[in-house]
Amino acid sequence: MHPRQRPLLVAVLCAVASLLALGITVLQADPGPQTTPAHHLGRGFRNLDGTYRFTMLERAERMVRKTIAGWPARGQTPKTLPNDGAALRANGTSPTVTWIGHATLLIQIGGLNVLTDPHWGERASPVGFAGPRRLVAPGMRFEDLPHIDAVVISHDHYDHLDADTVERLERVHHPRFFVPLGLKEWLRDHGVRDVVELDWWQSAQLRGVTFTSTPAQHSSGRGLHDQNLRLWSSWVLAGGGKKMWFAGDTGYTPSLKEIGKRLGPFDLAAIPIGGYSAWERRHPNHVNPEEALQLFEDVNARLMVPIHFGTFDLNREPFAEPPERLLKAAVERGLEERVAILSVGQWIHW
Repeated sequence: MHPRQRPLLVAVLCAVASLLALGITVLQADPGPQTTPAHHLGRGFRNLDGTYRFTMLERAERMVRKTIAGWPARGQTPKTLPNDGAALRANGTSPTVTWIGHATLLIQIGGLNVLTDPHWGERASPVGFAGPRRLVAPGMRFEDLPHIDAVVISHDHYDHLDADTVERLERVHHPRFFVPLGLKEWLRDHGVRDVVELDWWQSAQLRGVTFTSTPAQHSSGRGLHDQNLRLWSSWVLAGGGKKMWFAGDTGYTPSLKEIGKRLGPFDLAAIPIGGYSAWERRHPNHVNPEEALQLFEDVNARLMVPIHFGTFDLNREPFAEPPERLLKAAVERGLEERVAILSVGQWIHW
């Protein structure tokens, strides 16, 4: 190479090296697709609705104001139908739903017996001597249950997750527990060994029935130290040619329509209708009866069974108000034949 050409060659090589370095830098700086779900925080979880607000201070202020103003008389608790469990124990194939009380349902689907948020306790409380007490006995005695294959937990609040009931189920039935993220450790501490922990939109199967964790707008925590550290969710159960959605506990947000788009339509939707009375307008964590009916339509379900009312000394609205408002709204929208308001202990085919 001629000596005069060497500076030019060096300049070209430097330019190429600079371009390559620039390219590498750009590639390294590109974060790529987001891998952390939007509802995950560095520690704990959050709701995705930008308008959501449900602080401990605001809850306390509202409860104090309502208490000073006076809560309405609540009247008679829901009716109970005798259920000795014999027909359900004998049933092996037909899909049924039984309202045990509050958010506890016995679901028979795809040959499995499934409990949702099981609670046979006397109080929805961390202690046995205080806190919201049960006003209506469970619709079936624990001893009359068929063999329980699976348990679905929506979140860790005391009216949905009862430690004594969980331990009793483990001793007697040894079911598989399907739970949102963060609850496996709590269940292990209470003696449960067969636990499947899922994030929103994740699925797992048990003997041909698919369990899918789906979003909800709610919160979690069993004390001041663990607020929103465990995930909350609704659930889809699909098997034996049937599909149902268990809403667990949720406030209304249009984003829940995505559940119906992805996984619907549903033969059955179990949706809460109580616990809204401390909020004059939209409650962040609990749908009112009209919102529950809207949610039923949003997810594209054929039959609605209302839950989460009239069981514990917890919700402050009159006991008859949630189902009456739900039925009124259903009649106005021509949906009354698609709403099955069950008595405690009642079961139906779906």
